Amino acid sequence: MRLIVVGSGYVGLVSGACLAQLGHSVCCVDSDARKIARLQAGDIPIFEPQLAELIARNVAAQRLSFVDRLPVIDEETDAVFIAVGTPPLPNGHGADLSHVFAAAGDIARKAASKILVVIKSTVPVGTGDAVERLIRQERPELAVSVASNPEFLREGSAIGDFTEPDRIIIGTDNPEARQTIRAIYADLAQWGSPVACMSRRAAELTKYAANAFLAVKIAFINEMADLCEAIGADVEQVALGMGLDRRIGAAFLQSGPGYGGSCFPKDSAALLATAQDSAVQLRLVESTIAANDARKRAIGRRVLSAMGGDLGSKTVAVLGLTFKPDTDDVRDAPALALVASLQRAGVTVRAYDPQGMDNARPLLPGVTLSPDAYSCAQGADCLVVATHWPEFATLDAALLARAMRVRLIVDLRNCLEPAHFTQAGFVLHGIGRTKRLPTTSPVAVVLRRRSTLGGAKPLNGTVPRPQLNQLTEATPD
Repeated sequence: MRLIVVGSGYVGLVSGACLAQLGHSVCCVDSDARKIARLQAGDIPIFEPQLAELIARNVAAQRLSFVDRLPVIDEETDAVFIAVGTPPLPNGHGADLSHVFAAAGDIARKAASKILVVIKSTVPVGTGDAVERLIRQERPELAVSVASNPEFLREGSAIGDFTEPDRIIIGTDNPEARQTIRAIYADLAQWGSPVACMSRRAAELTKYAANAFLAVKIAFINEMADLCEAIGADVEQVALGMGLDRRIGAAFLQSGPGYGGSCFPKDSAALLATAQDSAVQLRLVESTIAANDARKRAIGRRVLSAMGGDLGSKTVAVLGLTFKPDTDDVRDAPALALVASLQRAGVTVRAYDPQGMDNARPLLPGVTLSPDAYSCAQGADCLVVATHWPEFATLDAALLARAMRVRLIVDLRNCLEPAHFTQAGFVLHGIGRTKRLPTTSPVAVVLRRRSTLGGAKPLNGTVPRPQLNQLTEATPD
């Protein structure tokens, strides 16, 4: 099928590349000419495991192309996906839909006589209605269908999430549009991915509701971690006991410094704005946002308390700046709030991240960025693990002990093996743990296993289905 994807950011690039790998002919469009020039030259502007190789293979197979202007949408085009950004509004109340509406207007002007518009961007309920009205006003004679097909991509594992999705949501009441979108994802459905068809508004709400619920789980386990510290329990054991309940599940029950990134903060706020505009109170979502904001403020106090004494003469080494591993995204990352808190207290801060330093640099004035973890720790009075990159789980305690001025670690992700560091003379503070730390941290074991695979899974491990196995083979003619 012939598809156009408007927007070549994170969602657009991953979606376009994966749709091409499914055998479709995909043209990715972006108004940023410099970004398109980079993509045409094979330079991928974001870090996502396996994405660069996936794009290169499909460009070589002539299934994927990049242009900086929307082409004429002729009768042979089966669907146009809108995958542009929807950042929060400056006042924080809702999502900025200007890019969505600009894309819709451009589509209306370039369409021939019939068009299916599929909104993949995360948008508030009712956006599909507004897009359809806009196109009809621009081109009353145009036969247009607008559907919702929200993405559920996790940064760091986006390709696997696209090709082995928990579900494919199709939001439209138009039978012909539904049939076309089903055909686009036919291979995934054939390989067992569930397809859920619903109304457009239900599909739009599903994305926000899912992210808000996951945010609730994170906020909940962080509060349980605080309670564990107060009563002498271990939050990892509590999370294990909870996660084994099939009604709850283990995902998103890892305590830490709070959630960040491009989705949970803005999507929870946008959902709350939609509810408020409809005179509905979402008390649980309100409490989750407040709890997470408080969590980010508290982590700085936690580190300062562990250090004590004359803070103005001390240096803290922060390992990890992205909101999660396997990405270069630092948006709303807890590490940024931590650094700001330390700097306000007069502490000198050094930092290191495997992928996120270029994006973090403009946001961290006064912070020295180091080339690796050990140089970051040199002469430090405290080391803080703020992001659970696999390489941090395998840090050499003896090397760190020789590098640091004070053997003090605050592990905000519980990814270090306690015994390994206490035997080297470190005082190790975790999250939600008792003072008598377990010999081996379950989280550390998982991360050490990941590190033996080099962080991300190999391509043919992430995408085991027949057609997608071509990622590790010669591209067919």
